[in-house]
Amino acid sequence: MSKRQPITIKEVAEEAGVSQMTVSRVLNKQKLVKESTRLRVEAAIATLNYRPNLMARGLAGGKSKLIGLAYYNPSPSYLSALLVSALKECRNLGHHLVIEDLSDIEGVLDDSVIVKRLSSIRLDGLILAPPLSSNQALLKLMQDMGIPVVALSFRDPQSNHSSVAFDDTAAAFAMTELLIEKGHKRIGFIRGPREHPSSPQRQVGYEKALKAHGISVDKELIFEGDFTFKSGMQLANKVLDVDAPPTAVFASNDDMAAGLIAGAQRRGVKVPSGLSIVGFDDTAIAAAIWPRLTTVKQPIAEMAQTAVDMISDITSADWRGEPAHVTIDTIQIVERESLTQRN
Repeated sequence: MSKRQPITIKEVAEEAGVSQMTVSRVLNKQKLVKESTRLRVEAAIATLNYRPNLMARGLAGGKSKLIGLAYYNPSPSYLSALLVSALKECRNLGHHLVIEDLSDIEGVLDDSVIVKRLSSIRLDGLILAPPLSSNQALLKLMQDMGIPVVALSFRDPQSNHSSVAFDDTAAAFAMTELLIEKGHKRIGFIRGPREHPSSPQRQVGYEKALKAHGISVDKELIFEGDFTFKSGMQLANKVLDVDAPPTAVFASNDDMAAGLIAGAQRRGVKVPSGLSIVGFDDTAIAAAIWPRLTTVKQPIAEMAQTAVDMISDITSADWRGEPAHVTIDTIQIVERESLTQRN
């Protein structure tokens, strides 16, 4: 038995009694179609179960774009959430996502390598994930190459590049305040790598919350990881060997928090009765480990979707050239079993 060929736009046009151009206009949500005609075309699409070819549709209308997403991020949980959302939004818009791992540019920026790699792809626009989003040399290089950029998690109002950021400082303040409300006063903090734009912002939020509640900042309780599970697990010994150990630790991403839980349990310290541990991001690992992690829900998917939408707008004919800076400030803390009230 031969396989049924996909329904074509020509068949939809014949079913609706309109031209193929009219069907194309309906699919591309253009406003040049009468409401009665649009409804007739949509009915034909439903009747025939027509599924448009996004690539062909984008190319026919001159709207399909190659959008790059460049990353160097040690957190697989964050990266997974980011990529899935960006891929989904590109599909919705009829664009195509090109994923570039630029981890080899950390440290010394090799212009020739980056220019060769990105020039061969002919990107319409590029989304930079942190920490690449704050790499000034890379941003300058993209500007010189004429590639529009949206920077994630790094907002510079003076920049020529657009950005999408989360209010990391306010979110870290809220999480630290929750720990204080739960009766904790000796609160440790694990920051991320210094080159990551979110690391200092989250530490500022943590310290501000302590000071707002009359608790002095103890530098002995501040540790530095690299946003990986391994670094969180390795830091467990340092956290627990402090002369006056903390009763709670705020790790500034979920991977480090999960590693800290594993390291603490290896030492025989029960979580949360012996040590409360909280994280930041609410990635998949937060609900997969035990005890499940209390964490800040970072809107990673929303940020990725917004970045794709912004690149799509920036590369349109109507773009006026002014960079846009979007900050998502809705803060949500997801409470789970890794945090308990201290008596």
